[in-house]
Amino acid sequence: MKKYTANPCLIFAVTITLLISACSTVKNSKPANEQQNKQPPAPAAQAPSPSNQQLELTVTSIADLTALFEQLKYSRNNCTEDKCEIPRITFNGIGKDWQETSDKLPVKIKKELFFRLMAPLVLIANEQIQDERNIVKKSALDSDALKTIALKYSLIKSRQSNLDENLRNKLLQRVDILPPSLALAQAAEESGWATSRFAMQGNAFFGQWDFSGKGMKPLLQRKGLGNYGVARFASPLASVEAYMFNLNTNKAYQKLRALRMQLRAANKAITGYGLAGTMDKYSERGQAYIDGLQKMIRYNKLDPIDQAYLANKHLIHITVN
Repeated sequence: MKKYTANPCLIFAVTITLLISACSTVKNSKPANEQQNKQPPAPAAQAPSPSNQQLELTVTSIADLTALFEQLKYSRNNCTEDKCEIPRITFNGIGKDWQETSDKLPVKIKKELFFRLMAPLVLIANEQIQDERNIVKKSALDSDALKTIALKYSLIKSRQSNLDENLRNKLLQRVDILPPSLALAQAAEESGWATSRFAMQGNAFFGQWDFSGKGMKPLLQRKGLGNYGVARFASPLASVEAYMFNLNTNKAYQKLRALRMQLRAANKAITGYGLAGTMDKYSERGQAYIDGLQKMIRYNKLDPIDQAYLANKHLIHITVN
């Protein structure tokens, strides 16, 4: 691993003071009758870059973060339907000053900072899922690699279970990527643009519930729903990974998976706007929640990000002090 702290070219000592403080109540964003925080058995804390190199940067100001994005030529203005390359960036979490700082920023700038930090995480998580999907498509039915994924996605109960082509097809319905525009819209909605105390204290960007007793307790917990809390994560990337695993495995989102598979079979575009129409179970608001997600995707022009791809370069990990 390489560490860079000066600044000749891509050697930075940039510093971010990001984000966040307090949301006093939990959103009604999960069905009460089942655990929403389904997590991969062993979520990756951080994705390796293709070159197996990593630049580590420490960030302390919004101005320096913006300067980093400019040096990387990273802007949504450069994202079109034909070309939308996004750098490989992860970050360690939200800074305590973000809520106060973000209140002073123009809304457009605040949103762009949020989207530009979160979009690479979504693409990295999708890349990991695509790698699994390739294994599912190409492996022999008795291969250890295929059985490992089938166990992870709860399609079999043990390595002694036999797989057939029908089970492979069921697995492919689960092991599939999610449109970045949907993930970004939900992250913004569920974290209040990364200003919730759950995002600050536990890297919780999607409001996933945890019934293990280890979750972050909402200030106004509804006792009738059990001993729930909001799931905490080791990193923002882990939060994205768990969100995708949840949508890909939880029975509440079977409509999403069925529509995605139907569109893929028909060789039609799989869009965040389209899949958002299946998300009535994510929130007790039902159709109003769907309408809000679709409005956010449309108003913030997130559709082009569904065609985005990661730059084939080193990973840049930003540490927020």
